[in-house]
This record gives sequence, C-alpha cells and structure tokens, in this order.
Amino acid sequence: MKKQELIHLHGLLAQVRDHYEQTLDTEVEHQRYTELGVKPTSIHKSKTDHKAAVFALAEGITGELESTTDTERVSAAAD
Repeated sequence: MKKQELIHLHGLLAQVRDHYEQTLDTEVEHQRYTELGVKPTSIHKSKTDHKAAVFALAEGITGELESTTDTERVSAAAD
C-alpha cells in the first residue's frame, strides 16, 4: 500500500471512530493511538508511523464493537 493510500485509510478510520463516538455517545479506547502522535493530517510522518496509527485505531474500534455486541453467533451459511 502506498503512503498516500495509507493516509487516506487513516483518515477514514478516524472518521469512523468519530461517528461511532457521536452516534452511540461512547468513547473508543484510543490511548495507544494518541500516544503515537500521528494524525491523518500528519503527512510529514513516515509510512510506518501511519501504519502503526491505522492498526491502533482499528484495534480500538473493533475492541469497542466487540464489547457492545451480543455474544450470539450468526451462522455463516447462506439460506
């Protein structure tokens, strides 16, 4: 993935996090993300920095989703 694409993905994930927090009035865990100090607008940061930020954001979002969803499993088989 090119750096420009990674920055775009970073921005999209940040928007997903913001939307999730506003819609459900909850906060996604993003301490690790904040500690990295890399924002989607930090275009001077390296590709590796943005990659770490994307992973940290994704982990925070999925962690929050896992804690709020039901534990009931849905069958993967099609009808």
